[in-house]
Amino acid sequence: MNNLFPIFLKLENLHTLIVGGGYVGLEKITAVLNNSPEAKVTLVAPEIGTEIREMAQANPRINLITRKFEDADLTEKDLVIVATNDKEENRRIKELAATRHLLCNVADTPALCDFYLSSVVQKGNLKVAISTNGMSPTMAKRLKEVLNEALPENLETAMEQLKAVRDMLKGDFAYKVDELNRITSVLVDKKS
Repeated sequence: MNNLFPIFLKLENLHTLIVGGGYVGLEKITAVLNNSPEAKVTLVAPEIGTEIREMAQANPRINLITRKFEDADLTEKDLVIVATNDKEENRRIKELAATRHLLCNVADTPALCDFYLSSVVQKGNLKVAISTNGMSPTMAKRLKEVLNEALPENLETAMEQLKAVRDMLKGDFAYKVDELNRITSVLVDKKS
């Protein structure tokens, strides 16, 4: 049973710390910035890959610190993503983050995660996140590919039109919900 609570964060209003500057660190910072280009990110690692350095040069909201993680790196952070190849250090950082009530994701260690990074399908303003409860990122990736193919490209136009209809509707909240449900029922009606 997947008991995760889905949530979309406004990372531009938060400060994310990523610990690790190798391939997995690159994967995590790329995921953060692809989904939230205005995110404020600090990445700390004794060695930081070229691609991450290039990202930081192009984005003033990325701060790189070239050294080992220090406990003080958690100060004034809201979210922590740990992506080092040192399992004991990952566990220590997670435990320290917990004492500060910071949500933490430890790459490739679901038992140490407060949250998971999902596979994401995006068509304009529509964003669908896929979770396998940490069991199979590969399955999530494949489902992302299926949804990308299945969802039509004109969804943005449809959403704009529905927003315009919603803005024009008169009446109370219940009436507006009923009317929008009636209008969009064609999306789920199954024809025999």
